[in-house]
Amino acid sequence: MRSLIALALLLAAATAAQAKVVTESVPYSDAVGKMIGFLAYDDAKVKTKAPGVLIVPQWQGLSDYERGRAKQLAELGYVAFCADVYGDGHVAADQKEAAALATKYRGGDRTLFRERLKAALAALRRSPHVDPLRCAAIGYCFGGTGVLELARSGADLLGVVSFHGGLDSPTPADGKNIKAKVLILHGADDPFTPKESITALEKELKDAGVDYQFVYYSGAVHAFTQPLAGNDPSKGMAYNEKADKRSWTAMRDFFQEIFGR
Repeated sequence: MRSLIALALLLAAATAAQAKVVTESVPYSDAVGKMIGFLAYDDAKVKTKAPGVLIVPQWQGLSDYERGRAKQLAELGYVAFCADVYGDGHVAADQKEAAALATKYRGGDRTLFRERLKAALAALRRSPHVDPLRCAAIGYCFGGTGVLELARSGADLLGVVSFHGGLDSPTPADGKNIKAKVLILHGADDPFTPKESITALEKELKDAGVDYQFVYYSGAVHAFTQPLAGNDPSKGMAYNEKADKRSWTAMRDFFQEIFGR
């Protein structure tokens, strides 16, 4: 009996050793230009079509941070795809350039923002590993704004998750187009999000009958999931390990609900 147990353990260990997170760069395009996304999945866990999760980056563009999150999602059994909002894999050199690039989409042409994200979602759905009927989107900062805009576009998503995103509601009438459940994970002390924006967004979601949740993390400011934000909350942007872990757990629970896993 002991020998059988030992053999089973050895086989399990061998299977685990063979499993790996597969990553690849994925070119795709929209009517305006060409983009280079990043796909990640666990080849041991994705034996049939799995739920897909679109990741919308923070304002600097698709970086190692988002790639790392994609790998984490792959380890949970999802197929993750990072959007390339700026095109050609471009990453801002500094905050000044990031602000200029983000303003083009967030502060300027939100129609263009939505189209860019719809193209990324379509690229995710084209993956042979993805169940196109079970997709969600998450976003960080600028990307948090992005997933709300994607939802407002009427995209067929089961859920969207905003991590410390911009929460203004410039087109509240578009709330009626939202088909997804919405989870907003926000720093209670984020100085970059006026209370008026939160109130307006809540009204938009309520008026549209959207299934939504707001979760606030005490002591957390903007960018609380990002170690590169530093550890000085007085600057308005800082990493908060507790809020980071709690928000990731909230997202996991949300995914279990919407995907039925």
